[in-house]
Amino acid sequence: MYPTWGDVFGIHLPVPVHDSFVGLGVLVALVVFVAETRRRARLDPRLGDYRLLYVVTGALVGGAILMRLGPILQHVDLRANASVAEQWAYGNRSVLGGLFGAWLGVHVTKRLCGYTVRTGDLFAPAVAIGMTIGRFGCYFSELPGSPNPLGFGPVLDTATAARLQGVAGVPLHPSFGYEIAFHAVAFVVLWRVLRHRLQAPGETLVVYLAAYGVFRFLVEFTRGDEVAWAGLDRSQLFLAITVPLLLARVAWQWRRGAYALAPRHTPADLAGSLR
Repeated sequence: MYPTWGDVFGIHLPVPVHDSFVGLGVLVALVVFVAETRRRARLDPRLGDYRLLYVVTGALVGGAILMRLGPILQHVDLRANASVAEQWAYGNRSVLGGLFGAWLGVHVTKRLCGYTVRTGDLFAPAVAIGMTIGRFGCYFSELPGSPNPLGFGPVLDTATAARLQGVAGVPLHPSFGYEIAFHAVAFVVLWRVLRHRLQAPGETLVVYLAAYGVFRFLVEFTRGDEVAWAGLDRSQLFLAITVPLLLARVAWQWRRGAYALAPRHTPADLAGSLR
């Protein structure tokens, strides 16, 4: 595990590996977001409205706040939780908190500035590629996971295991590697298929988040995080509430026919459309 780039290269370079990948992920996500916005704005000029910049800002601010403050309620006894200042400066960061904060920031900003256009289709591929890159930071700097009975995965030495509060000398689940693979595949599907063929406005983000919620609930069993209640960790308890809501939305939209895919265009179709 490599907390800083100095640990990677064996020199004095106290730049956090985790934060570097998260920052790179945000930058690449913004590039993808801009590219998709420009493409869709040709068909819907409302996506060129300057208020979209406010919406993006709301997503970034909301995501940043709840990524840091989302895990603040760790204990039922409120006195045992960190203060807001302590959580902001030293507490764990939560990807789920960041996603929820970004969603909340978008909706609050839209209400404040009167922007009513569905924007989920713009965010979906951007979030997927950003998560793919950002999770490399977790992979290289955090506890990989719980012991893996299948016998593959990273093995921690005694010092690293003590620092990360993990198990030394046995293969561990590469749980962040599983997430990287999920988000990479999701990005390919979103970019190559759904953004062209799923016709219901905003639904690509709903489908992506629902699929990620189910996946994340399952992959948490390989994380080795502290059990909070009924054999589930805190992330799973959050997902146990939110994922059924997303799946209910997907089922409702499916029954309405919202997820019917547009016909795939062949080269002959595209050539004919240019005549």
